[in-house]
Amino acid sequence: MQYLAAPARDWRRSGGEFRYPGTELISFEKKERPSVKDQLEALVAQMYQSGILYSEAVREFRKRFILTVLEQNNGNQCKAARQLGMHRNTLSRTITELELDVRAVRAGTRRPPRSEKALVMEKKMAR
Repeated sequence: MQYLAAPARDWRRSGGEFRYPGTELISFEKKERPSVKDQLEALVAQMYQSGILYSEAVREFRKRFILTVLEQNNGNQCKAARQLGMHRNTLSRTITELELDVRAVRAGTRRPPRSEKALVMEKKMAR
């Protein structure tokens, strides 16, 4: 990938490259984390050798990825959808399609029903 030593707001796109008017392209190699790449290649090879179909692999990846983001957001689908770069309705539909149990992620983090909330407020006011 090639980068320029120029302010981002003044870059111009020409021929598939970003170029600052009147400057030359400067080439920098993007640093990759070989450990992650190596792990991914090993995982893909292992999955292929064990006969896992592509569709199964993609489904499991989507499940794990979405569950991880949901766990980071305590089961909040709106925040998770925002971080995943999708609409919350799309995330909700994907959760249903993948048959994910979001209740396990949300366990213990739900707000109490209004009736219980009123009792807590009454107890606090009585003090």
